[in-house]
Amino acid sequence: MADTPTPGTLVLDISRDLLGEFRGEWCGVWSLRPITGGREWTVAPENTQPATLAQQLRARAAMANARSRGELL
Repeated sequence: MADTPTPGTLVLDISRDLLGEFRGEWCGVWSLRPITGGREWTVAPENTQPATLAQQLRARAAMANARSRGELL
């Protein structure tokens, strides 16, 4: 992924095969947060790619389901 995304953008960490919400950049690494909440992790920008439309749809459905169950986000 070439450009730094805006906070809230869904990004795939290809090194872990995890989808996360971009939170920011610090010292050349990106901070991602699990889509349903939890501990952030860092990833090198070259190990990311934009989320596909299908991945974005699944992520938004997972977030809506977590909210409906009253889980923390």
